Amino acid sequence: MRNVTFRPYCSSDNQACTRIFDANCPEFFAPNEREEYQEFLECASEGYEVCEVDGEVLGAFGLFGDGRKGKTLNWILLDAQSHGMGVGSKIMKRVIHSAGRSEAKRVSIAASQKSEPFFAKFGAISTSTTTDGWGPGMHRIDMVLPL
Repeated sequence: MRNVTFRPYCSSDNQACTRIFDANCPEFFAPNEREEYQEFLECASEGYEVCEVDGEVLGAFGLFGDGRKGKTLNWILLDAQSHGMGVGSKIMKRVIHSAGRSEAKRVSIAASQKSEPFFAKFGAISTSTTTDGWGPGMHRIDMVLPL
């Protein structure tokens, strides 16, 4: 595995994150989510991070919320060309470690039917399904990852 590093998101990462989003659309994100993601990036707060491999932004994710009540994983995405290289696993290990440090007992995840198996590998459990919850053919799967 090449050198994977994490750092806080900054506005200059907008183009790279948007490129990654677009490369994962429509397989992992519904096209109608793009505008919402752009709005999120405009005011991304502390807690949103980018993942770099050899200095190139290949992923991003946010871990938000009060640790005592649990954390929420938001807008996790990974460069489509990086799937299967272990970068997503490194992101999830960071999520689990960071959430645990904040004394969270769980991480809430809003996934799709396409990303659900990935989160299940780390112990996330499906709690509900909303048909077409993200858009036509993109079902929302709410999951909880106990820590």
